[in-house]
Amino acid sequence: MTERRQRGEFRAGDRVQLTGPKARLHTITLTPGEVFHTHRGGLEHDRIIGLPDGSVVAASNGVEYLALRPLLNDFVMSMPRGAAIVYPKDAAQIVAFADIFPGARVVEAGVGSGALSLWLLRAIGPEGTLLSFERRQEFADIATGNVDSFHGEHPANWTVTVGDLVEELPAAVEPASVDRVVLDMLAPWECVDVVADALAPGGLVVCYVATVTQLSRVAEALRAHGGFTDPEPFETMVRGWHVEGLAVRPDHRMIGHTGFLITARRLAPDTVLPQLKRRPSKTEFSEEDVEAWTPSALGERVANDKKLRKTARAASAAAERARVDED
Repeated sequence: MTERRQRGEFRAGDRVQLTGPKARLHTITLTPGEVFHTHRGGLEHDRIIGLPDGSVVAASNGVEYLALRPLLNDFVMSMPRGAAIVYPKDAAQIVAFADIFPGARVVEAGVGSGALSLWLLRAIGPEGTLLSFERRQEFADIATGNVDSFHGEHPANWTVTVGDLVEELPAAVEPASVDRVVLDMLAPWECVDVVADALAPGGLVVCYVATVTQLSRVAEALRAHGGFTDPEPFETMVRGWHVEGLAVRPDHRMIGHTGFLITARRLAPDTVLPQLKRRPSKTEFSEEDVEAWTPSALGERVANDKKLRKTARAASAAAERARVDED
């Protein structure tokens, strides 16, 4: 697997992020003879090619732009989307708390727009394997276009299977052969059994869910299975700070709740987890409660097919341009 260069002088085909005087970002792909046009003037790509990363270059009207290679974080936040992405703050927690390591064999279900796939591919490295599953062809196409665009080619260690994880996973992997499973879907509790079969003893599953009802349901499903450690749920919120001289205060805006993460480890076969001491609480729930947690009751948002096809074409076109630039 190759990835776009992250250091050295800019060359044709490199993606460059230009920051103007008002901190507005523009991302371009360097092409000899092309010009980046704004209402403030034009900036020739040839003036950037050959400069070191982190250079300042002036447009035709003298306005200066800072030129940097975009970080993966920048690419993820600006790429075409068909489904809501896993935000970098959550992707970082998944990589850290799921302990995604170089060479790992990882299963991902719910590929969305490919944001998490990019982070997972970077974490596992060229020796690892990522097996992604997605129910909708449109989402699979968008994710594939975005990932291929970032890498300049399709990663050799990444496969995308269109279909239901419950049906497709047993045929795709041997039992107890997967190191990590990442579930980003509406009803991950439906997949607990097949995930347990695929995970090696000591392997880890992490689920990304949006609501407390989903969080409760998947936690109880993991406990009821009996083959996992007690699940650990949490969420992450990020708040920036304004720091200028003695004017130090929290930013007015923050990235608050985006989703919950819940992790659990796979136990060895025929292992019984020691009983945990808990405070007395009401844990019983009725069939009516369960019905309230079903996908239909949770209100699954269905994306517009026309918009998905348009986004898929945009992602595929970006990937094709990236491949041509690499050649």
